[in-house]
Amino acid sequence: MASSYDAQTIRAALDHAEIPALLPALAYLTGDLRLLPDELRPDPSQFMDPNGGISGDKLETARQLAFDALQRFLASGSQKASPPDPASLQKMLEFLVGGEAMEEYLPLFMEELAVDEEDMRAPGWKIEEYPSYQNFRVGIIGAGMSGLAAAHRLDQAGIDYLIFDKNPEVGGTWLENAYPGCRVDVPNFLYSYSFAQRDDWPEFYSTQPVLLEYFQSCARALGLAGRLRLGTEVLSASYEEDSARWCLDIRSSDGAEERIYVNAIISAVGQLNRPKYPDIAGIETFAGPSFHSARWDKDVDLMGKRVGVIGTGASAIQIVSSIADHVGELAVFQRTPTWLAPTPEYHQRVPEEVRWLFRNIPTYAHWHRFWLFWKNAEALLPLVSVDPSWDGKGRSVSAMNELLRELLEAYLDMQFSSAPELFSKVVPVYPPAAKRIVRDDGSWAQALMRENVTLVTEPISEVTEKGVRMADGTERILDVLIYATGFQASEFLTPMRITGVGGVELHDKWGGDARAYLGITVPGFPNLFCIYGPNSNIVINGSIIYFSECAVGYVLGCLRMIFERKGRALDCKVEVHDQYNVLVDKANELMAWGASSVNSWYKNRKGRVSQNWPYSLLEYWKQTKAPSQHDYELL
Repeated sequence: MASSYDAQTIRAALDHAEIPALLPALAYLTGDLRLLPDELRPDPSQFMDPNGGISGDKLETARQLAFDALQRFLASGSQKASPPDPASLQKMLEFLVGGEAMEEYLPLFMEELAVDEEDMRAPGWKIEEYPSYQNFRVGIIGAGMSGLAAAHRLDQAGIDYLIFDKNPEVGGTWLENAYPGCRVDVPNFLYSYSFAQRDDWPEFYSTQPVLLEYFQSCARALGLAGRLRLGTEVLSASYEEDSARWCLDIRSSDGAEERIYVNAIISAVGQLNRPKYPDIAGIETFAGPSFHSARWDKDVDLMGKRVGVIGTGASAIQIVSSIADHVGELAVFQRTPTWLAPTPEYHQRVPEEVRWLFRNIPTYAHWHRFWLFWKNAEALLPLVSVDPSWDGKGRSVSAMNELLRELLEAYLDMQFSSAPELFSKVVPVYPPAAKRIVRDDGSWAQALMRENVTLVTEPISEVTEKGVRMADGTERILDVLIYATGFQASEFLTPMRITGVGGVELHDKWGGDARAYLGITVPGFPNLFCIYGPNSNIVINGSIIYFSECAVGYVLGCLRMIFERKGRALDCKVEVHDQYNVLVDKANELMAWGASSVNSWYKNRKGRVSQNWPYSLLEYWKQTKAPSQHDYELL
C-alpha cells in the first residue's frame, strides 16, 4: 500500500486542492511567503470557479509550488514554522481574496477558524466569578442548530439551563424535514459549528440523515441529555416584573402541563419551522393523500402514482429531482420560476484525495473553510446590491447584478437547450437574489425533461376531490398531492404567547411586523433573547450557523453584563432598537430582495423585508462581538 506521503499520492491529492486555500495554508505552515506570488492570486470575479480563475499553466505552476513546499516540509521532519505575525497573516488573507485589503478581517479569521486549535468563541469566564448568581437559570426553546450552540456556550460558562423542544429528538429543521432529496445548500465544511469541525463529511453538501446525525452526535458529545426536555412544548412565557423572572407554561407529549421559572429565555425556534400552505380554495377536499414537504408522510408509496407538487422553490426542486424517475406521472405546479446556481459537486461524494488534504496538510481545512466563507459570502454582496442609477427594467438592479443574471441565464439555456419550450418557462423575470437562489447540478432540467413530468404554469383555481383545477378550467387528476410551499417565516415565535413588561403581548406589539435589535432583543421584554430572529437571515452570503454562533456569543455577553453590573435583567432601549431598524430597512431597500416586487418569503404580509440581513458577515460579527451597556437599561 502506498505511503501517505509518496509523490504519487501527494500529486493526486493536489489535483483536488483548491489553490486559493492551499497556497496560503502552506505559507502559514512553512512561513514561506514566496508561495504567494501575485500572478497566482485568485480573481474575485470568478466566484463560480473553485480555483478562482487560476487555470492552465498557472494552475500547474501553483500545484508544482505546493508539491515542492510539501516535499521540503516533509524533509524537515514536518517541522511547523512559528505562527506568522499579523502583517504576514494579512498578506496570506489578501492573497486568498485576490488582493483586497484584509486587515479588518484578521480578528474574525482568527476566531472563526481557530488556526491555533483554540476555541476563541468560548465565553472565557465562569459564573463562579459571580457568587450571587449561582442559581441563575436559562430556558432554551428549541433543540435544533441554534439551541445546541447556545447550550454549549452556557455550559462553558457554567450557567444552569434547560432545553425545551416539542419534538421527540434534537435536530430541529433537520429532524422535521425528511423529504426525498433533502440536503443542505451550503458546503458542509462551512455549514458546521466552529467548535465541532469534521474532515470526513461524506458529500460536499450533506443529506438530511447525515446532518441530523451530526447535530445529534454534537448533543451527545456535549453531554446535553440531562438538560433536555424533549416532547415538551412551551405554550406561553410571561415576564414577572417583581422577581425579574420568566414564567414558562409547558406541556409534555402526554398532555401534562407544568410551570417553570427561569431568569432568561433564549428562543432558538428559528424561522423555518411552521409549514405554510398555499391560499388555494378546496385544499381540504382532496380525497387522496396530501401533505406538506416538512411533514412528509413516509407511509405513502409514490411508485407509479400520479403525483402533484405545488411549488418550485428549494424543497420542491429537491423533491421533484428525487421522485421523478419512479412516479407514474408528475405534475409540477409553478407560480414563479427559480434562479439556479451551477453547482456540479452538489450531489458528489468528497473524494479520498480531498480527505487526504485535510488529514495531512495542517491548517488546510481552516483555510479551505475561510475560502468558502469568502467566495460564498462577502465576495457576492456587490452582485446583489442596488445601483440607484441603473435601469434594469425589473430584471436586474445593477450592472453587476445584470452580469450575474447573464451567467445564470446562460446556465439555464445550456441545461434546457434541447427543450426550448421549457426554457421559456424556467427563466425568471426578476433580479437574481430577489428570491432564494437554489443549488443545481443539472438534476432539475433532467427531471423536467422526462416524459412523465409536466411543468404547469397556468394558475391554480382550486384543489378538487380528484386533483387540481386550473384557471382555464382544466382539471389534473392526481393520486397524491404534495405542498412544497415553504414556511411561515415571518411569524416569529408563533404559536407561543409571550407577555412582557406591563402585560404587553409580543405578537400584539409586533402586529405582524416582527423586529428586534440585532435580531436578538426587543424593548419591553427583558432577558428575552432570539437566535435567528428578525432580519438575521442570510440570502447568498454564508452559513446561518455562523450567524447563530455570533448571536449566542452576544447573548452570553449580555448575561455577563447583568452579573458584572449586579442587576437582574437587561431591557433594550426603545431608541436604540428603533434607530437600528430604520438603518436595516434602508439597507434592505438597496438589495435585490428589497428592491424587487416579486413574491418572496423574505417579506412579511406588510411587504417589509423582515427576514434578511443586508450587510456583510463581518458587520454582523462586529455588531455582536460584545454588547454595549449604553444600549440597555439595567433592571
